[in-house]
Amino acid sequence: MKKTTIGICLILLSLPILRGQDKGKKFDDKFRQLEEILPTPNSYRTGSGAPGHEYWQQQADYKIKAELNDEKQIITGEETITYTNNSPDALNYLWLQLDQNTHNKNSISATSDQSKMEEKMTARALKMIDPQTDYGYKIDYVRDAMDKAMPYTIVETMMRVDLARPLRKGEKITFKIKWAFNIIDRLGMGGPRSGWEYFAEDNNYLYTIAQWFPRMCVYSDVTGWQHKQFLGSGEFTLSFGNYEVALTVPADHVVGATGTLQNAAQVLSATQMERFNKAKSAFDNPVIVVTEAEAREAEKTKSTAKKTWIFKADNVRDFAFCSSRKFIWDAMAVKQTDGTTPLAMSYYPKEGNPLWERYSTKAVAHTLKWYSHHTFPYPYPVAISVHTDQIGMEYPMICFNGGRPEKDGTYSERVKYGMISVIIHEVGHNYFPMIVNSDERQWTWMDEGLNSYLEFLAEQQWERDYPSRRGPAANMVDYMKGDQSRLEPIMTNSESLRQFGNNAYGKPATALNILRETVVGREIFDFAFKTYSNRWMFKHPMPADLFRTIEDASGVDLDWFWRGWFYTTDNVDIAVDNVKHFRLDSKNPDVEMASKKTEGDSKARGISSIRNKKEIAKTQDEKDANLRDFYSDDDPYAVSVLDKDEYQKYIASLSKTEKETLEKNNGTNFYEITFNMKGELLSPIIVELQFADGTNEYHNIPAEIWRMGDRKVTKVFKTAKPVKQVVLDPYLETADIDTENNYFPSKPQMTRFEVFKGGNMGRFGGSGENPMQRAKRAKEKEKEKPANGGGNR
Repeated sequence: MKKTTIGICLILLSLPILRGQDKGKKFDDKFRQLEEILPTPNSYRTGSGAPGHEYWQQQADYKIKAELNDEKQIITGEETITYTNNSPDALNYLWLQLDQNTHNKNSISATSDQSKMEEKMTARALKMIDPQTDYGYKIDYVRDAMDKAMPYTIVETMMRVDLARPLRKGEKITFKIKWAFNIIDRLGMGGPRSGWEYFAEDNNYLYTIAQWFPRMCVYSDVTGWQHKQFLGSGEFTLSFGNYEVALTVPADHVVGATGTLQNAAQVLSATQMERFNKAKSAFDNPVIVVTEAEAREAEKTKSTAKKTWIFKADNVRDFAFCSSRKFIWDAMAVKQTDGTTPLAMSYYPKEGNPLWERYSTKAVAHTLKWYSHHTFPYPYPVAISVHTDQIGMEYPMICFNGGRPEKDGTYSERVKYGMISVIIHEVGHNYFPMIVNSDERQWTWMDEGLNSYLEFLAEQQWERDYPSRRGPAANMVDYMKGDQSRLEPIMTNSESLRQFGNNAYGKPATALNILRETVVGREIFDFAFKTYSNRWMFKHPMPADLFRTIEDASGVDLDWFWRGWFYTTDNVDIAVDNVKHFRLDSKNPDVEMASKKTEGDSKARGISSIRNKKEIAKTQDEKDANLRDFYSDDDPYAVSVLDKDEYQKYIASLSKTEKETLEKNNGTNFYEITFNMKGELLSPIIVELQFADGTNEYHNIPAEIWRMGDRKVTKVFKTAKPVKQVVLDPYLETADIDTENNYFPSKPQMTRFEVFKGGNMGRFGGSGENPMQRAKRAKEKEKEKPANGGGNR
């Protein structure tokens, strides 16, 4: 660090700070407001981000009767839909979603997906190249309330139902649809959201059923009908409504579903009913409702009789269920701040134990606690986690989650934490988008990104230093510094994302965490996020509503942040260009001469001087005294009476303010640091000053320091102690893509290397022996040792 001594010259304080663009570069105002991009506020959606005084949304109520054929893996059903038009528009037709049609061989999804051949192909990969044609809905009829046929047209995954007369504002229409479809092999079809899994060892099926009935599309003030085709990635945009659903299944099946079970006494044994009621007041540990022994017995006997499970759910946007004779079922109650006690429940086969019995339901309860802390109390009566293999998918009150132990009951940390994380994530989706009901078909990040952010907060409450995948800024660096031609802004349609997880999950979660930790601050951001959550409960928010609400409730202008993080693929790269060290010239001869002597002695300690002291026995003036004069023996650092007299005159000439300034800054260090914005993404500048005594200072310089468009900015830091090292972003909170230029003086970065690469034996390794198996083997090895340490006999 360059050190300079400065005199006290108060007139400099009035000089303007000179700023300027890089020569020849056009001014790029990264702080310009988003009004040029965001939709104009209106009576439906306000400029503050809140719903307007004329906000409206449609309602779709369903009564469904369906039967699951466990022999042929078919679902047949009949539904009655009552649709209420709350919009100011007259509707001439209605649009419904037929999501099962995406699995048809001739669907737009199947025909538009890319495919290629490899030298080695799995059976599943070949099956995906040439899928079956007998999937998708078989529509028997569409009829009105008077049983009169209604004309309809199927367009890929959408169906238009034409009305005999326009449905005007405030009017309702009731109509019926009868349908059936073949349930898909969930694993064999590449891991889709819904289907069956077959267990060959006991010849049984486990069903996780979703997107299983024709559902109303959303009609809104923003998009009109949201009938963008379902291609597989962009998920679901749905209206709220009330559901009454009767599910007929084999009599020995256990069913979990959206809503409250209406006829528990008819479908459960007396003992199971007693356990179920006990679970409603169990707040510490889950109660087993259906035991593993009961599930194992059901696997063997396979009843040919049927039972009908009846569920009701109010104010939900969808309905899903699970069914299997393999299910173990446990439940516990969760205390909430509003006095309600929803049930956290899990359904899992024996293949999920011991992992699921130990963790699943407690993870559900944990999720409700911490998501509610950051949003609103969970408003539904149940939250369910269902065990599947290699999948995580969410629906109102129920979700399907992966995480299967080995057959010997052991599991790796990767499986354990992966399971806990997927449960937190999928249960968390009850808040986003099941309640804060965003348009998933268009904006995946509005539910996945916000949910991943809250998942990170909940994970850190589960275990200190929990190994979260998404949330920490450092975890997004590799993605953000990637090939720009292969990246898309967050504000990109779901079907056009190359790196779906990084773009829609990781980057928005990171952005929100940076807002919370670095830009806005925890207390203010938490208030703003909770405000957004409560404003848009049971409503349909759009991106502008989120952006505007966070700014409105926080009081912080964040247009620069939304623009950079959500509308571009820019990245953060700030470097320390230079550091200059200044100290005040006190004019005190005793102080300044001592300082100059130290500096002079330091400069004199050059390599030549050091070696000359040893090699030159006597210099010429040491041999010949006549060569020495006044200057030969003069001490340039000696303080004379004249020096002291001049200092006293100098002090006497100062005003009171000047004397106070001099006294206050005597011995103080001033560091002028120049920062270089090499990346294009605006960011606060986080600076740590590390001192020689091992202490440090942390400074957060707001992003507004870049507001004049400069690529280089300077900032002066005043310290009592000398600085040893300047470090940018010491806690890796800004997603800076190059940390090598974050040090002054520069600091070498260590990279580990291996002599050769073998198998992955780390704690989070994939295939091979997991740590639990290794420990078990080691214990067995110990038992093989002869007693008393003796050798072989």
